[in-house]
Order: sequence, then structure tokens, then C-alpha cells
Amino acid sequence: MDAKRGYLPVDERNFSPSALEKMRMASRHICYLINEGYDLKQASTFVGTHYSLSERQRLAIARSIATTEQLSVRRLKERTSVAGEEVWIDGFNTVISLEVMLSDSLLFDGMDGTIRDLAALRGTYKIIPETGEAVRILFDTLEEMGVAKVNILLDEPVSNSGRLKTLIAEVGEDYPFGLDIQILKQVDKALWEKANVVTSDSIILDHCLSWVNVTRRCVEKRNARTLRVWE
Repeated sequence: MDAKRGYLPVDERNFSPSALEKMRMASRHICYLINEGYDLKQASTFVGTHYSLSERQRLAIARSIATTEQLSVRRLKERTSVAGEEVWIDGFNTVISLEVMLSDSLLFDGMDGTIRDLAALRGTYKIIPETGEAVRILFDTLEEMGVAKVNILLDEPVSNSGRLKTLIAEVGEDYPFGLDIQILKQVDKALWEKANVVTSDSIILDHCLSWVNVTRRCVEKRNARTLRVWE
């Protein structure tokens, strides 16, 4: 069992106070380049090489930043109140971030206000001891927000999606809102057409009709530590 979701031993060095200062300087240059139209991956590689950043440090910056235009659009689409409405949840994206939180692994503040992590799914997933608690924290928060229905979409190509669906359904029996869990081949594209989406995936945030920052609410309730690699 991977009881330390999203953690690598090198993280102690990669994200030390001095390393974070260097990453924040690098992020300024990367933000400048992407706002001038440069590709994020190319900009991260170019600047990361100049600052001798590790792949993990570059990934943390790339997942945390966005262009000025992206930030503006995401702010306009963010919903803060969804009482009596339904929400659409990017299942693996959301559950894994909460597992990372419960594992005391690294969480990052995104420029857009979202919470992101460095857990690499890559088509594989295993339920860990923290998974059930992660789902309960999510559902507790949604209940407090007064949502009427929760739709959770899980990626079919990812291993153990069926087991996670079963676990979520079992936890969901204790909550008053409607619950629908679907396993789909293309979760991302399905969420592009939805309102009140719960995710930290940048592409989905840029395409969906509206979104809700539920994961941040969960993290703030637990007073979990987050890192900022930009300024």
C-alpha cells in the first residue's frame, strides 16, 4: 500500500525554504514568458535549466501558475455558493489531492486559488488507508455547502476505478444529497460541458461552464499546510 500519497524522499531538499525562494524567482520568468505567448512546457524547461531546477520543482511551478488571461477567465467562472444545486466532480483529481493532504505530503497553492499536488497517476491507482477519510471530508464539505446532488466521474482507463466507485458509494450512503458515480472513458471532455465542476485540472477549468473550489475548502477546514512556489 502506498500510504504516503504524492511523497518522495527528495521533496525535503527540493522544497526547502532556500529552494522555494529560487523557485519563486524562476516562476517570475516563466510567467513572463507564458504571458508573451510561449508554451508552458518549453518555458519551464528553459528557465528551469537556467536555475538548475529538478523535474519535480519544474512540475510544481508548472502546475501552480497560469497566464493573466487564464486567471481572469477562471475568476469569472468561479462559483462560491451552490446550495440546492448539483456539482460535477473530477473524481480521481479531487480524491487524490485529499489523500495527499491526509498523507502529510506536499500541497501547492495555485495562482487561480486551487490546490494542486505532485501525485503522478499515470493510469495506475490503488486505494490507500486514507482514501475513505478523503471521501468523507469531501462529502462533509459538500453537505455543509448544501448541494442537492453530487455527480462523480471516474476515468475508466485508470486501474481500480471500479473499487473506488464502490468505496465512494458506501461512504455516500450516510449523506443526504443525491449521488451518482460514473466511470467514463473521457472524463475531461465530459466536464468541459458542465457547470459547478470540482477539479484543479487547468484544462478543465479553462473549458467548463463554471467551477467550485471545494478542495480548497476541505484543505482549509483541516488547516493543512500548503506551499507557494510563485510570487
